Amino acid sequence: MSNLIATLRPASPAEYPTIELIAHATWPSAYGGILSPEQIDYMLAMMYTSEAITSQVASGQSFNVLETMDMKLLEKQIVGYVSQELDYQPGTTKIHKLYALPGVQGRGYGRLMVDHVTAFARAAGQQKLRLDVNYKNRAIGFYEKLGFGKIERFNADIGNGYMMEDWVMELSL
Repeated sequence: MSNLIATLRPASPAEYPTIELIAHATWPSAYGGILSPEQIDYMLAMMYTSEAITSQVASGQSFNVLETMDMKLLEKQIVGYVSQELDYQPGTTKIHKLYALPGVQGRGYGRLMVDHVTAFARAAGQQKLRLDVNYKNRAIGFYEKLGFGKIERFNADIGNGYMMEDWVMELSL
């Protein structure tokens, strides 16, 4: 039996810097073989400041932090986060962000976060979950294993000469 208990709970504005730190710790391993270091830095600066997260929340996203509790040490630690938006399109909840620290990946936390958003979306009467994932990201297999299917390729100019080149993936609820 594991000594760790994991829970998801709404992030408070005081935790936005923690989300930023997790993004900075996670992105180099998630995207290092896909994007240039300059593009990673650009995107982190664009999406992961307290001000940027506050703006994302104001536009409809909600952030949840993944917190583990070590029952032996009685210590809590935030090790990941997920953000979602109800009715991104009518009847569709979008997962905007889903990351766990590299050191805790492979322990079922990604599935836990997707399951949390799935329950949240179903309770709100949504019919689909949607997400965008870089077309070279190894997480595609993870999402397919959870039942997401590729819908279309989507490229977006994000400024400074950079593109986001993604698969749009959906899961029927």
